[in-house]
Amino acid sequence: MGLGIVFGLMLRNMLPDNQFIQEYITDGFLHVIGTIFISSLKMLVVPLVFISLVCGTSSLSDPSKLGRLGGKTISFYLFTTAIALTVAILAAVIIHPGNASLAGNALEYSVKDAPSLSEVLINIVPTNPMQAMSEGNMLQIILFAVIFGFAISHIGERGTRVASFFNDLNEVIMRVVTLIMQLAPYGVFALMAKLSLTLGLETFGSVVKYFFLVVAVLLIQGLVVYPTLLKLFSGLSPLMFLRKIRDVQLFAFSTASSNATLPVTIETCEHRMGVDNKIASFTLPLGATLNMDGTAIMQGVATVFIAQVFGIELSIMDYATVVVTATLASIGTAGVPGVGLIMLAMVLNQVGLPVEGIALIIGVDRMLDMIRTAVNVTGDAVGTVIIAKSEGEFNQDTFNNSQAGKAAQSFEEQVLNSK
Repeated sequence: MGLGIVFGLMLRNMLPDNQFIQEYITDGFLHVIGTIFISSLKMLVVPLVFISLVCGTSSLSDPSKLGRLGGKTISFYLFTTAIALTVAILAAVIIHPGNASLAGNALEYSVKDAPSLSEVLINIVPTNPMQAMSEGNMLQIILFAVIFGFAISHIGERGTRVASFFNDLNEVIMRVVTLIMQLAPYGVFALMAKLSLTLGLETFGSVVKYFFLVVAVLLIQGLVVYPTLLKLFSGLSPLMFLRKIRDVQLFAFSTASSNATLPVTIETCEHRMGVDNKIASFTLPLGATLNMDGTAIMQGVATVFIAQVFGIELSIMDYATVVVTATLASIGTAGVPGVGLIMLAMVLNQVGLPVEGIALIIGVDRMLDMIRTAVNVTGDAVGTVIIAKSEGEFNQDTFNNSQAGKAAQSFEEQVLNSK
């Protein structure tokens, strides 16, 4: 990001209003590279959401787990995601990080007419799932994927074979995501350099404001919302929880991957917090798939920020659509680095905002990705402790013992040191 900004500002200051720079650098090389990168993100949205959702819902096949425990777990995770989104949107509306003066010629966008509430409700159900995929209608894709995955989980051996096929597809699409993210530095350089040439240094004042707003909301979620829910629903000490979850947060921050952090999270919840294995082995893997509160916060703030930059007024219905879409989409957000930007593209499409606005925030997203992953795993652990306590599968003496699980902590230290 920094190199792209410096490069763009240098050219802007050294050769102002130069026709060659405008034609061959700004509108030529930088535009092509940046547009290709944005297009590659948009390319992954539909297959990633559909395949991930099918895998997530089809994995809930055990009737005993789909009962009370599954209902509690899914409800808690979706509830905290909705809270995260609501707080993020309210904070962005109040603080107003986006500068509408940036929406000049370089960021022109025509506002689409918002659909009515009845149209939104009717259009959730796809009449043609293939058409929904080709048009990128994400609410329809999400609904169809959930129904499809649920059906797979209830047809026995044949469903197992189909689920295995989709799990293999999921591995493939995750590999594609990894390949695209390896190209991110080049795309970010081109996008930042073009923005610097086109809009100047004032652009990045808004980006810095956006960055610190997202960080503030992430800290509120991790240090206020989660501890409050823990105390409210379990009566346990939030300070003891935060002390014991610290190593998990550090590992999540360093990897920016909920999936990579999963072994450390399970080890901590079982040995340091006193959660029984039968609970932790179900709620934590499910949380790595369903519970993406940090990502939801980024999507909420970024959506409002991009709308403000483009001078687009979002209605109450638009905000509600963002909350519903991003909450449901959290089921399909894979716990690997960089996927949050792809899901953001989906949310922007759903409320009629330009996906190109991602160019404004992509430069600071890597650091935010690391912070929001730490928030994600904290939410997984809070939900696991609360549910274990409610199910009577929790050892409170272990939780209250600050030295509990110290021997098992060597596993975490080995993993952390290997990084």
